[in-house]
Amino acid sequence: MCSIFTVLSKDVPYDTMKKCFDETKSRGPDMSRLIEIPKGWMGFHRLAIMGLDEKGMQPFEMNGDYAVCNGELYGFRPVRERLMEDFPLVSGSDCEIILPLYYEYGTDLFKTLDAEFAMIIYDHKEDMIIAARDPIGIRPLYYGTLADGSYAFASEPKNLKGLCDTILPFPPGHYWSEKDGFVRYCDPAAVGQFTMKDEEAISHKLNRLLCEAVEKRLDADAPVGFLLSGGLDSSLVCAIAQKLSSHPIKTFAIGMDTDAIDLRYARMVSEYIGSDHTEVIMTKEQVLSSLEEVVKLLGTWDITTIRASMGMYLVCKYIHENTDIRVLLTGEISDELFGYKYTDFAPDANSFQKEAEKRIRELHMYDVLRADRCISVNSLEARVPFGDLKFVRYAMAIDPILKMNRHHMGKYLLRKAFEDDHILPEEILWRQKAAFSDAVGHSMVDDIKEYAETLYTDEEFIEKSSAYTYCPPFTKESLLYRELFEKHYPGQAEMIADYWMPNREWQGCDVNDPSARVLSNYGASGI
Repeated sequence: MCSIFTVLSKDVPYDTMKKCFDETKSRGPDMSRLIEIPKGWMGFHRLAIMGLDEKGMQPFEMNGDYAVCNGELYGFRPVRERLMEDFPLVSGSDCEIILPLYYEYGTDLFKTLDAEFAMIIYDHKEDMIIAARDPIGIRPLYYGTLADGSYAFASEPKNLKGLCDTILPFPPGHYWSEKDGFVRYCDPAAVGQFTMKDEEAISHKLNRLLCEAVEKRLDADAPVGFLLSGGLDSSLVCAIAQKLSSHPIKTFAIGMDTDAIDLRYARMVSEYIGSDHTEVIMTKEQVLSSLEEVVKLLGTWDITTIRASMGMYLVCKYIHENTDIRVLLTGEISDELFGYKYTDFAPDANSFQKEAEKRIRELHMYDVLRADRCISVNSLEARVPFGDLKFVRYAMAIDPILKMNRHHMGKYLLRKAFEDDHILPEEILWRQKAAFSDAVGHSMVDDIKEYAETLYTDEEFIEKSSAYTYCPPFTKESLLYRELFEKHYPGQAEMIADYWMPNREWQGCDVNDPSARVLSNYGASGI
C-alpha cells in the first residue's frame, strides 16, 4: 500500500498540511515526498512493491504534468515496453505508465485499466486536477473542501482531519475533474443481460477467471504472503497460488486461544496444499486492548467491520513484525458475489440480484475498507483476486436463479468450479460458510459484548444513543464503537452509509446482530 495526498490550495500553512500528510506514513514507510505543484501540493508515501529502487518514487513528472497513484496495474510490463518507444520511462514501477497512458486516452484511461487504484493527475495544459478510483473501490480515496472552497484528496480520512469540515469517500468507478465534476466511468454491479449458460459452463469459466486473477496478483518485486482462514474463499486463493508456485507459499491463520474454529481448517488446507504455514493466537486481553486502535485505523463505527477487523489486524501486525512479506492476497468479495448465509432467505432471484448489486457498490465502506486498513496500517499491500474486474463482471452476470442456494449449499457454483481440480480437501470445498469474526472463535464477539455491557447501564445506553440522529447505536456494543469513532473522527459519521446488516425486509432476517450465528440456518457453520 501507498498513500497519496493532494491539496488544491496554497493557503494552508505548510506545517499543518505536512502533519496531515504524515498521518498515513505507515501506508508507505519507505520514502516520502511532498511537492508544490501549480495548483497546490501533491504528496506520496511509498511502500515499494514494483521497481524497488528510488526511480520508482512518486509523484511522477512528465512534460510539466504530475501523477500520484496508490495502485497495482496488472499486466503493465508489455504496455511499458510499447510506451518506452515514445516516452522516457526510467523505473520498473507499474504506475510510471499512467501519464503516458493519459496522453493517449485522456479520461478514457480509467476504463481501460486492469487495476486497483486511486490516483490524482495534474494536467498543466488544462491547469486542472483529475482524481479517479477503481470500479470496486479496493484502493481508498477520500475528499473534502477546504475553507476557501477548494478540494483536497487523500488515501484516508485521517489525512483530511483539520483541513476539511466534511470528509467523504470518493465514489468507486468515478473520476472527478474541475471541468466535469464527478463522472461515473464504470459500474461493475450493473448487468445488461444475464448469461444463459448452464451450471457446468459457468463453473468452468469461474475456474479460469479466478485462476487468472490469482496468477496476475502473484507478480511483485517484493515478498508475497497469504491470509488463510480455512474457509472456502481464502482456501481457494491459497490453493490456486500454491499450484502456480514453484516453492511453498507462506500462509497465515489467526484464532482465539480458547475456541478458534478456523485454525484447524486452515491447518488442514495448509497440510493438503503444502504451504509454509504460521498460526497466530490472540487473547481476550489483546482484543479488548486493541479495540480503540482498530476503530481509529478503520475510521468506521460499523459492527461487522470492527469485529472482523480484530483478527485481521492482529495477524497482519504479526506478519509485519516477524517477516519480510510486503504483499498479502486475501479472500474478500466472494460473499458479495455469491451470497451470505442471510441471502438464503432472499424471497426471489431478483431480490438476490438487487442485494448483490447493493453490496458490490457499498463494498468500499465495509469489507474492502477492513482489508485495506488492517493490512496497510502494518505497511503491507492487499491484493484481492475475487475483486478482479473480469471476475466480478462475469459473476454479476450469472443468472441469479443459479446463484441462489438451490443445492442446500451456499456458493455452489464456486465450489463446483473447483470440484474436479482436487486442489482442496473435500471437507473444505464443501464446508458451510462461517463468518470470519465468528470463526476466529465465538468467544471473541462474546467477550466484546460482555465488555460493552459493563460500560453502560440501560438508562445510560438509551440516553447516549439518543444523542445520535444519524444511524443511532442500537446495542451497547454499537454504542461503544460509535463513541470511539466520534473520539477520533468527530462529526464524520456519514462517511459510512449504514450498518452492515442482513436485509431486514426479508423474512428470517429481522435481527439485531449482524452475525450469521443469530440466523436460523447457521447450523453446521460454526462447527
